[in-house]
Amino acid sequence: MGEDKRLAAVVALAQGMAAAHTPRESWQAAALGACRALDGSFAALSVWERQLGRLRVLVNVGVRRPDEEEFPEVEAYPVHQFPEITEFLHERWAGGGGPNAWVETAEGTAAGTPGYFHQRVAALRRRGRGCCVVAPVVLHGRAWGELYVARPVGAPVFEPADAEFATVLAAVVAAGLAQTERLEEARRLAFTDSLTGLANRRAVDVHLEEAVERHRAEGVTVSLVVCDLNGLKRVNDTLGHAVGDRLLERFGSILSLCGAMVPGALAARLGGDEFCLLAVGPPADDMVKAADELCRRAGDLEPGEGVACGVASTEDPIGPVHDARRLFRLADAAQYRAKAERADRPVVAGREGPDDPVVRLADEPPPSHAERRRFRGRLP
Repeated sequence: MGEDKRLAAVVALAQGMAAAHTPRESWQAAALGACRALDGSFAALSVWERQLGRLRVLVNVGVRRPDEEEFPEVEAYPVHQFPEITEFLHERWAGGGGPNAWVETAEGTAAGTPGYFHQRVAALRRRGRGCCVVAPVVLHGRAWGELYVARPVGAPVFEPADAEFATVLAAVVAAGLAQTERLEEARRLAFTDSLTGLANRRAVDVHLEEAVERHRAEGVTVSLVVCDLNGLKRVNDTLGHAVGDRLLERFGSILSLCGAMVPGALAARLGGDEFCLLAVGPPADDMVKAADELCRRAGDLEPGEGVACGVASTEDPIGPVHDARRLFRLADAAQYRAKAERADRPVVAGREGPDDPVVRLADEPPPSHAERRRFRGRLP
């Protein structure tokens, strides 16, 4: 491959990773870009999990064998099966050597001298591949994993120049992975409450809008718990905001624990003393049970004064839910009633007959001076 083509391949790989929106898309773009750049038939990107002593495959692309999933749930290999990982990536590189790629064939090492190749050779033969090039990926100054590109039996064997080019490609992949990490961290911060580590209001808005769309299209059940932590103002005024923050953190942990009772539930802090749980799919009664457990546990939480919980689910007789705003209003109205009645159990919208007061309250346009600060008027 000429220099111009190699440069174009490097640019294409970098652009592919830059266009990725998720880690999976980034991994896939890295493997596909390297496979095309090196004229391979198959490529994989793997991460070296030091703490588990294994090399875990993140993505397989190209001509895959039946046992090679594109995004494998569990495809990992103990490092002792590939001694070159510790020999070449750790000892030699950490000792001052460069993180250079090497070539192996179904007959043995063709370029580079990592010192071990038995498992690689066995894998090549087993999968009908004639040769491969393995390039260490170094991220933040540490060996992160490897980029692997293979060719089938009968195809030209990778040459030393290909190994050199693979080293360059691995560096481009590392830069792309670093960018993906930064974007993921930015997304995480944008959708995470900094005090409790739970999801924040923005995350709830996005997830609830998507959930209601699924409800309208597929009839899937969407359930929402809105809760208000009682006594926070008193704690802040008498014991200080540090104690109040600790109370919020502890309640957040309880909310997360109770949310785990419902598969896939999202636990979030909406702001101040306001929290919620959102579930898509599970029966409404599962959310009611989780809310009941939340009330019970919060009642024992000192120095708080319990929690007021309201539940609204599309599975209950609350009328049509065409948008996220209405489900919020229903859960909010249920929570408002629970607070007014000092209830130690959740109030569930739609479960008090055809003239349910919670549903009536939610559907009545509130006067502007009584607008609750939390939801009404904030969702489009």
